[in-house]
Amino acid sequence: MNLSDRKWAARAGDAGERPVLKIDAFLDFICPWCLIGKRNLDAAVSRFAGAQPDARVQVQWRSHQLLPWTPLAGMPYQAFYRDRLGSAEALAVRRAQVQRASREAGIEFAFDRISVLPNTAAAHDLVTFAASRVASAQSAALIDRLLGAYFMEGEDIGDYAVLERLGLECGLDGERLTAYLAASKRLADPTGQRMPHAEPRVSGVPYFVFNGDYVLSGAYSPVAIASAMTLAVAI
Repeated sequence: MNLSDRKWAARAGDAGERPVLKIDAFLDFICPWCLIGKRNLDAAVSRFAGAQPDARVQVQWRSHQLLPWTPLAGMPYQAFYRDRLGSAEALAVRRAQVQRASREAGIEFAFDRISVLPNTAAAHDLVTFAASRVASAQSAALIDRLLGAYFMEGEDIGDYAVLERLGLECGLDGERLTAYLAASKRLADPTGQRMPHAEPRVSGVPYFVFNGDYVLSGAYSPVAIASAMTLAVAI
């Protein structure tokens, strides 16, 4: 999928048809700002629905893998971010910043419980499987469960057994889920060069596209997101 190849603008068709707001939301499961962004988007959708009850909102969750070259078995989480930021002190400062933003969204991250930085390709494969078989609300609940399992429970969401358990928790069909994850494992790319879960024009996540006309990149507040939604349906 490429942003330039897609036509996202929603149009009202016949007279009397409710206006549609289509939101393409890109995320990755190792990004704490994506959990904040998802919760803020959920709040913004509720706010928007209250202000514009005649409009229909359609959220399409899309995968964007930030570190596709991560080994399939994952890497040591704490060491990776300490090395990436330069010191334990810098890491503490960054996490404190994230925690402040997360509390406004009702989230308490448990970074100390995370031991593995996973390759998220299999988790994105699971979301692709769910999106083709269950309602959008159930698919969104799976995304929330994956993010919560990683950031609040320290689960290794690169582990196929963990993914299967989480998928079953969210109501996916067990036999088909097992078969799909087995295929995902067989086709996994250990080099990270084949990137089915990456959008070349998205440089960071969360990344929201509203009716193809407005873009927000980052974890904006519910008020800011709702404002972008209002602008998108106004044109």
